[in-house]
Amino acid sequence: MNDKKPIGIVSDEGCDLPKEIITKYDIGIVPLNVSWPEIEAIPGENIFQKIRELEKKGDKSFAKTSQPSPKAFVDIFQTHLEKFEKIICLTITSKHSGTYNSGCQAKKFMGEKGNSIFVIDSLNGTASLGLVVIKAAELAESGQSVEEILKKIEDYTHHSHLYAFLDDPKRIEFSGRISPTVANWMRKAQKIGLRSMLEIKEGKIGPAGIKIGAKDIPTALFRELENKTKDLRKNGKKIRVTIAHGDNIERANKLKEMIEKNLENVEVVSVSLIDNVIGSILGQDSLALGWAPAE
Repeated sequence: MNDKKPIGIVSDEGCDLPKEIITKYDIGIVPLNVSWPEIEAIPGENIFQKIRELEKKGDKSFAKTSQPSPKAFVDIFQTHLEKFEKIICLTITSKHSGTYNSGCQAKKFMGEKGNSIFVIDSLNGTASLGLVVIKAAELAESGQSVEEILKKIEDYTHHSHLYAFLDDPKRIEFSGRISPTVANWMRKAQKIGLRSMLEIKEGKIGPAGIKIGAKDIPTALFRELENKTKDLRKNGKKIRVTIAHGDNIERANKLKEMIEKNLENVEVVSVSLIDNVIGSILGQDSLALGWAPAE
């Protein structure tokens, strides 16, 4: 008797979803790799707490990140194929990571079983990738075919948005995800009391402009969401939001409360800690917001 479900969803740690959502939809998660010997013996419950302790000691080292091996994907694919007939795998944007390439290699290594695996470059990351993964999981549970889901997810990836604020751009600059020119622009803005925001556009992280008059980071993100979704909400469209933070739950909760109190037709579906790899790049106290139309 075949008791497998038709379609299962796989992603990587870059989706930054809380455990309850991962468990609810039985999402397979491929771990991302971070190498940082200086931090291993530092106390802390997460990488952000360790970074704070490291900086107190005056250590100026940075993390080195690398894409998951194809074997890491194969292991998750094999486990998931025991429970599902087919797999849709959504990876963090290929513009800044080789994760998608590793997933594609793993599909080839699976031989005939690879025909049941569909690897998709989400063109998103952290909070916005989480939205895409949740959407795919819901579509799979609703009984839609792989072809229908792939078509809808391709469209959804282009309507998912990510905005983020960092306290210090030094780590993302060192990683090569932004240029020294952009990093210096962010530092100059901060020195005169302005807040510079980053966004993912067509899969690539870049500056999204200067935010003037926002008294803090949650307020700046709230105003951006309010402005960008105004017409959609006015027309009765529902909006979904995910929030990811660099071990600053106070900032994350403040943003969540502002959204729920002031914006109709907007649902905050998750608040979670940013994963270790993206966290080592964004740094402590960073705050990211993903949003997309619910449909």
